[in-house]
Amino acid sequence: MIDGDTIVVRKSKIRLAGIDAPELNMPWGQKAKWAMVEICKGQEITIKLNGETSYDRLVGIGYLPNGQDIGAELVKRGLALDLPFFSNGRYRHLEPEGARKRLRNGAYGHASISFRQETTVVAFRKKAKCRAADR
Repeated sequence: MIDGDTIVVRKSKIRLAGIDAPELNMPWGQKAKWAMVEICKGQEITIKLNGETSYDRLVGIGYLPNGQDIGAELVKRGLALDLPFFSNGRYRHLEPEGARKRLRNGAYGHASISFRQETTVVAFRKKAKCRAADR
């Protein structure tokens, strides 16, 4: 295990898709890593890669032999959060109350996690320039 959202499987670094756990040097980071060790230790892990890469890591969903989603387990334990942009909300319902606030950026958490009750993505269209004749 590398941290709470990255594991090594057959010498390949795998970033678990759709979740984000604190880095090792951040509050809750070591706890997330050791939870990952506890979940995976001695297990045969199956990874379903999604074809993406992230910082020289392959990206995919990790499963235990019983079909349990490793990322879902970390989220249930309050040690990782759903990343809706990448997961389409797959794990959001599993987040314990208070986890998003505890792991948010700032003094108590991960710099890449913003605290929001809802995530909204808005696409803007470039406005057409007005021509003198249109005014």
